[in-house]
Amino acid sequence: MSLTEAAAKRLRELAAKSGPEMEAVRIGVKNGGCAGMEYTMNYAAERGPHDEVIEDKGVTLLVDPSAIMFLLGTEMDYEVSQLRSGFVFNNPNQTSACGCGESVMLKPAGQPDPEPADISD
Repeated sequence: MSLTEAAAKRLRELAAKSGPEMEAVRIGVKNGGCAGMEYTMNYAAERGPHDEVIEDKGVTLLVDPSAIMFLLGTEMDYEVSQLRSGFVFNNPNQTSACGCGESVMLKPAGQPDPEPADISD
């Protein structure tokens, strides 16, 4: 997992506002949303024993152990538009997303994309 400069800058800004108790940002995925999974981000005061630690552009990310296979190769960005601003995950393991972009369908890294259902019967 890597960060764009925009994402790193925003995370550094958030870390400066949160105080010294924030060691890192924990990234993960959870079941939810209409597409099946959602990305999660939380402040982390300490590292878990099985967290994957990523240091990139002056930011420390902790990847939840259960999310590692879903996040391999992912680039985290921060985008600002007239209507919204927020973190965006450019994930090669994403197979689809809901219309609003809040939830995604992910496959573990290294697994083939799911075969489309045959509806010809």
